[in-house]
Amino acid sequence: QVEVVESGGGLVQAGGSLRLSCAASGRTVHEPTMGWFRQAPGKERLFVAAISGGGTLTDYADSVKGRFTISRDNAKNTVYLQMNGLNAEDTANYYCVYRSSWVPASRRYNWSEYAYWGQGTQVTVSS
Repeated sequence: QVEVVESGGGLVQAGGSLRLSCAASGRTVHEPTMGWFRQAPGKERLFVAAISGGGTLTDYADSVKGRFTISRDNAKNTVYLQMNGLNAEDTANYYCVYRSSWVPASRRYNWSEYAYWGQGTQVTVSS
C-alpha cells in the first residue's frame, strides 16, 4: 500500500502564489509518476499536472499552463506544485495522485488511471 499526503494549501489573494507538496510513503516503487487533480464544489475532478518518474516528462492542463509548475525530489519521494498568478477559478480541493508509470496521453487526464490518491488540500483564492 502507498500513502500519499498533501500539504501547503490555504487562503491566498488573487494574483498570489502557493506551493503544494505531496509526499509518498509505504510500498513505493522507484521513480513513480505523480501528479495533481483538483475539484471545485459541485464540479468534476479535473487534471492539473503530472510528472514522470525521472522528471523528464510533464503535462499541464491548458487552464494552468504558464502559471503552475510541477517538480519533484525523488530523494524525498515528494512532488511539488508551484502555483503563481492564482485566480478565483483555481479555488478547489487539490489531490495528489500516484501510479507506477507514465500514463499515455489518451488516458492521462482520467483520474481513474491513478492507483493512489491523497485526501486533498484546500486552496482558496479570494478576489
